[in-house]
Amino acid sequence: MERLRVDRDIKPLSEFRANAAALVESLRETRRPLVLTQRGHSTAVVLSATEYERLVEEVELLRDVREAERQLEAGMGIPHSKARAQVMAALKR
Repeated sequence: MERLRVDRDIKPLSEFRANAAALVESLRETRRPLVLTQRGHSTAVVLSATEYERLVEEVELLRDVREAERQLEAGMGIPHSKARAQVMAALKR
Protein backbone atom coordinates (compact mmCIF):
# COMPACT_ATOMS: atom_id res chain seq x y z
CA MET A 1 0.00 0.00 0.00
CA GLU A 2 1.27 3.44 -0.87
CA ARG A 3 1.69 5.94 1.94
CA LEU A 4 -1.11 8.37 2.63
CA ARG A 5 -0.65 11.77 0.97
CA VAL A 6 -2.29 14.33 3.21
CA ASP A 7 -2.75 16.81 0.38
CA ARG A 8 -4.71 14.32 -1.77
CA ASP A 9 -6.03 11.50 0.38
CA ILE A 10 -8.18 13.26 2.96
CA LYS A 11 -11.67 14.13 1.77
CA PRO A 12 -14.88 15.25 3.44
CA LEU A 13 -17.62 12.66 3.50
CA SER A 14 -19.81 14.98 1.42
CA GLU A 15 -17.22 14.99 -1.38
CA PHE A 16 -17.00 11.20 -1.23
CA ARG A 17 -20.78 10.95 -1.59
CA ALA A 18 -20.76 13.32 -4.56
CA ASN A 19 -17.79 11.67 -6.32
CA ALA A 20 -17.79 8.09 -5.04
CA ALA A 21 -17.14 6.37 -8.37
CA ALA A 22 -14.16 8.58 -9.26
CA LEU A 23 -12.67 8.33 -5.77
CA VAL A 24 -13.03 4.53 -5.74
CA GLU A 25 -11.29 4.37 -9.11
CA SER A 26 -8.51 6.55 -7.68
CA LEU A 27 -8.15 4.05 -4.80
CA ARG A 28 -7.54 1.28 -7.30
CA GLU A 29 -5.01 3.29 -9.28
CA THR A 30 -3.00 4.84 -6.45
CA ARG A 31 -3.30 1.95 -3.95
CA ARG A 32 -3.41 4.62 -1.23
CA PRO A 33 -6.07 4.76 1.49
CA LEU A 34 -8.63 7.53 1.52
CA VAL A 35 -9.44 9.18 4.85
CA LEU A 36 -12.97 10.53 5.12
CA THR A 37 -13.76 13.37 7.47
CA GLN A 38 -17.00 14.53 9.01
CA ARG A 39 -17.21 17.97 10.62
CA GLY A 40 -13.43 18.26 10.35
CA HIS A 41 -12.63 15.00 12.15
CA SER A 42 -11.42 11.76 10.61
CA THR A 43 -14.32 9.31 10.48
CA ALA A 44 -13.37 6.41 8.25
CA VAL A 45 -10.64 5.00 6.04
CA VAL A 46 -11.53 3.53 2.66
CA LEU A 47 -9.23 0.94 1.05
CA SER A 48 -9.43 -1.02 -2.16
CA ALA A 49 -10.55 -4.60 -1.62
CA THR A 50 -7.11 -5.83 -2.72
CA GLU A 51 -5.31 -3.66 -0.18
CA TYR A 52 -7.75 -4.67 2.56
CA GLU A 53 -7.15 -8.37 1.87
CA ARG A 54 -3.38 -7.81 1.84
CA LEU A 55 -3.53 -6.06 5.20
CA VAL A 56 -5.69 -8.79 6.74
CA GLU A 57 -3.26 -11.48 5.53
CA GLU A 58 -0.32 -9.53 6.95
CA VAL A 59 -2.03 -9.13 10.33
CA GLU A 60 -2.87 -12.85 10.42
CA LEU A 61 0.76 -13.74 9.64
CA LEU A 62 2.01 -11.42 12.38
CA ARG A 63 -0.42 -12.99 14.86
CA ASP A 64 0.86 -16.45 13.89
CA VAL A 65 4.47 -15.32 14.40
CA ARG A 66 3.60 -13.81 17.79
CA GLU A 67 1.86 -17.04 18.83
CA ALA A 68 4.85 -19.12 17.68
CA GLU A 69 7.20 -16.90 19.69
CA ARG A 70 4.96 -17.28 22.75
CA GLN A 71 4.97 -21.07 22.34
CA LEU A 72 8.76 -21.15 21.98
CA GLU A 73 9.19 -19.03 25.10
CA ALA A 74 6.91 -21.45 26.95
CA GLY A 75 9.13 -24.36 25.93
CA MET A 76 6.58 -25.81 23.51
CA GLY A 77 8.97 -25.92 20.53
CA ILE A 78 10.31 -29.09 18.96
CA PRO A 79 13.67 -29.71 17.25
CA HIS A 80 13.88 -29.07 13.51
CA SER A 81 14.60 -32.72 12.74
CA LYS A 82 11.42 -33.83 14.53
CA ALA A 83 9.31 -31.14 12.83
CA ARG A 84 10.72 -32.14 9.42
CA ALA A 85 9.97 -35.81 10.08
CA GLN A 86 6.37 -34.94 11.01
CA VAL A 87 5.87 -32.86 7.86
CA MET A 88 7.38 -35.55 5.63
CA ALA A 89 5.17 -38.22 7.25
CA ALA A 90 2.08 -36.06 6.68
CA LEU A 91 3.01 -35.51 3.03
CA LYS A 92 3.30 -39.28 2.41
CA ARG A 93 -0.28 -39.90 3.51
